[in-house]
Amino acid sequence: MKSKTVYVCEKCDYQSPKWYGKCPSCGAWDSMKEETYAPPAPEKASAPARTHTVSGGGARRISDPDADDAPERVSTGSEEFDRVLGGGLVDGSVVLVTGEPGIGKSTLLMQTCSAMASAGTTVLYVSGEESRGQLRMRAKRIGISASDVWLLTETDLDAIMAEYDRIKPDVTIVDSVQTVYRAALQSSAGSVAQVKECAAAFIGRAKTDGSTVVLVGHVNKEGAVAGPKVLEHMVDAVLSFEGERFGARRIVRAVKNRFGGTNEIGVFDMTDRGLADVPNPSEALLAERPRGLSGSCAAVVLEGTRPVIAEVQALVSKTAFPSPRRTANGADYNRLCLILAVLEKRLGLKFWENDVYVNVIGGLELDEPGADMAIALALISSLRDAAVPDDLIAMGELGLSGECRSVSGIEARAREAARLGFRRIVIPQHNAAVTGDAVGDAEIIPVRGIYDALKLLS
Repeated sequence: MKSKTVYVCEKCDYQSPKWYGKCPSCGAWDSMKEETYAPPAPEKASAPARTHTVSGGGARRISDPDADDAPERVSTGSEEFDRVLGGGLVDGSVVLVTGEPGIGKSTLLMQTCSAMASAGTTVLYVSGEESRGQLRMRAKRIGISASDVWLLTETDLDAIMAEYDRIKPDVTIVDSVQTVYRAALQSSAGSVAQVKECAAAFIGRAKTDGSTVVLVGHVNKEGAVAGPKVLEHMVDAVLSFEGERFGARRIVRAVKNRFGGTNEIGVFDMTDRGLADVPNPSEALLAERPRGLSGSCAAVVLEGTRPVIAEVQALVSKTAFPSPRRTANGADYNRLCLILAVLEKRLGLKFWENDVYVNVIGGLELDEPGADMAIALALISSLRDAAVPDDLIAMGELGLSGECRSVSGIEARAREAARLGFRRIVIPQHNAAVTGDAVGDAEIIPVRGIYDALKLLS
């Protein structure tokens, strides 16, 4: 049968016989890419019907005992990486690791390969982007021994599966899934059809054999996973590398995890010997914090189950233009505009006459409302040139009426703040009754709104 050409949306997998500038299904612009499909030959009538099950067996009650109730976990050799995964790699799971080029995905996975192989785990590392010599050079540079790791530099899916069947690895790492292709499909590697087909093949092997598969995925210019969105739904966990490419700090965040908590993070430092765990990120983020200067306030946020203390810096200066500038690095821009509007309306502060710059130190992204009060105090401190006390830390969501609303995990936040030496902890009034005795001799300062917090700077 003849092949046919269709146009497929990279975002939602919508297919059309003609090209559209805007996808009719999801509305994405310039996402329709040309694909060539060769219809498969019809199966013979005598061929048995193909079936696929994840665990096999018929339907049973959810309370019935099962040997697969508690799947085993394999440690990656990194406490921070295990934390993000929920305790380690789960047998039969498929993990998607994404991040910008050069941020450290391959380095971390090679370190993981070496640690697991040294512990007796059979690991197959499939590389479609680097040669054996390049991989050996990286292993030598970061000082690890990968002698027990099976290395395969191949992009043909059928050849990879043949080696998989021969070696029967416990863990398979594919770097990257966008470079793998199946020859039966006419489209090029990295296309929507190829990514879906190859990912489905690896997922099928993981579910039927009980092995673990780690797929490395590219990201597009918007920072999202390249390829069809359905890829993220097919896998069990999606881990995202974050951090400034030219900085030393790296953060691995669990965007999706069927075997652990979401938004859990692992913190690493990029060194000459690879990625090193940062077991206490709060201390590392506050190590270079200036003392006695205006425009700086400490905030404590929850990253999954881990409280992390970060430094929020604000700079407010007179503008020379009719429209003042607003810049947010590490904080949500729209949230910053909202906080500025509240401070202008409720306190009468003249931010409209000033340029405003907000920066979160260490590459963290403060995307939760619990950091509102710290951002507000840093802004007021810079505007008035009055320093926030060095031993003060703030948490709480700021409402449009200027009220300070309660936040979750207040005891864990307050305990982390007291452990790092903060002696005055600003919390919402409604959270004051649940802090308990976890803060020791630190003073709890409950505030009802921004009006009460303003007195701390006077």
